[in-house]
Amino acid sequence: MAAAGAGSPSRLVQYVVVRSDLVHKLSWPLGAVITQACHAATAAIHLHYGDPHTQQYLAELDSMHKVVLGAPDEAALSGLSETLTQAGVAHKLWIEQPENIPTCLALKPCPKETVQPLLRKFKLFK
Repeated sequence: MAAAGAGSPSRLVQYVVVRSDLVHKLSWPLGAVITQACHAATAAIHLHYGDPHTQQYLAELDSMHKVVLGAPDEAALSGLSETLTQAGVAHKLWIEQPENIPTCLALKPCPKETVQPLLRKFKLFK
């Protein structure tokens, strides 16, 4: 993967943050958790379809970049959603129905450097 050079536009990234306790403590099947991430990512794209960054991200279909991070539990995920809302960062908190369980969230595609500081405490999902 080539790094962006000086003066080139920043890389657009869609971050997805998934509750890791769903797999590691609550024993959800991995496929079910991956499905939650897919729902959140699709919903975030849909909700912000007209956004210029979303359009640019979709136009570069074969070079989309996603980063999937893990939140340790529901409280951490909900706290992140609040932080993102306060910072004006567009995202979708996915709440699985009919159980009404927040499982993950996805940001709309945006320049990595604009949101990475808000996500620093979350590590790659394992």
